[in-house]
Amino acid sequence: MPSIRRVVIAVFPDVDLLDVTGPAEVFALTNRETGGAAGYRVELAARERGEVTTSAGLRLVADRSFDEVDGALDTLLVPGAVEAGPGGQVARVDGDVVAWVARVAPLARRVVSVCTGAHLLAAAGLLDGRTVATHWSTAAQLADAHPEITVDPDPIFVRCGNVWTGAGISSCMDLALALVAEDLGEDVALAVARQLVLYLRRPGGQSQFSVPLSRPPATRRDIDDLRMFIVDHLSGDLSTAALAARMCLSERHFARVFRQETGTTPGAYVEAARVEAARHLLEGTDQPLEQVAVSCGLGSVQTLHRALRKRAGTTPGAYRRRFRMTV
Repeated sequence: MPSIRRVVIAVFPDVDLLDVTGPAEVFALTNRETGGAAGYRVELAARERGEVTTSAGLRLVADRSFDEVDGALDTLLVPGAVEAGPGGQVARVDGDVVAWVARVAPLARRVVSVCTGAHLLAAAGLLDGRTVATHWSTAAQLADAHPEITVDPDPIFVRCGNVWTGAGISSCMDLALALVAEDLGEDVALAVARQLVLYLRRPGGQSQFSVPLSRPPATRRDIDDLRMFIVDHLSGDLSTAALAARMCLSERHFARVFRQETGTTPGAYVEAARVEAARHLLEGTDQPLEQVAVSCGLGSVQTLHRALRKRAGTTPGAYRRRFRMTV
C-alpha cells in the first residue's frame, strides 16, 4: 500500500473554482501517472458538509466540516475569493475560515495558498516575516493590511519554508506541479505536465503579468501615458533626466510623483519593462543575446545577464531553454 498524502482544501461560498479544481486535478493525474504510488488523497472541507457554490456558480461538495478535520495532514491548501470594492476587486477575508486555518495549520506538513488565499493565511498569522505572492490585483491590499509581510506581486508562486503562496488563476497548476516535484521529483512532475498539455512548467520566478499592468492605473493621466511611452521606446533614452524633461518637471519632482503614482522608481520601472521585453524575445525569437540586449534597451549582454538574474533568478540562456515557444 502506498503511503497516503492527505491534501485538505478549504471551500467556502464564492471560492474561485479553478483555485480548487486545478490543484486537485494535478494531484489526481499524479496518482494516475504513478499507478497510485503517489498516494494523494484530496478532501474538501467547509463550514458544513455538503454543497458549496463557487464564484463560477458551479457547486462543489465538501467531504467534511471544518470541525471534523483532525489528525495529520500532508498539505493544507487555502484558495481565495474576491468581491467588488471601491477601486476594483478586493480579497474576501472570512473570519470563520481564518480561525479554522489557524487551528489546523500546525497539523500540516506544508501550508499552501492559491491566489487571494494568501489573505486568509496572513489573517491567521501564518505569513509574518515571510515573502509571499498573491494575485497582482490584491497585492497592495495585502501589503497595506499586513506590513509585517513582504509581498512580491511579480512571481507566480513563492516558497518560504513550509509555506507556499501562489498568484492564482492558471498559475495554480504551476504551483501544484511544483509541489509534486518536491514530493516525487522533476520527472514525475514533467510527466503530469505533459498529461495536462502544459508543455512548459513555469518556475515560481516567472512573472505573472506584464509591467504596465503591475500597478493600478495612475491618478494622473500623464503618468499613465508615460508608462506606455516607456514600453514603446525601450531602446531609447529612458533615464530619469530624459523622462523628467518629457514631463516638463525637475528630476527630483518627477521622481517623487512617479513613485507616488506607481509605487516604484522610474529606474526600476524602466528596468522591469526592459527585462519583460527581453523575456519575450528570448521566448519567441532566435535573436542572439547581443541583439536581444540592444533591442530592449539593456545595451550589453552583461547588463542583460545582471537584470534577468536580478528579476527572474536565472540567466538568459537558461530562460530561453526553459521557455522557448517556437520551433
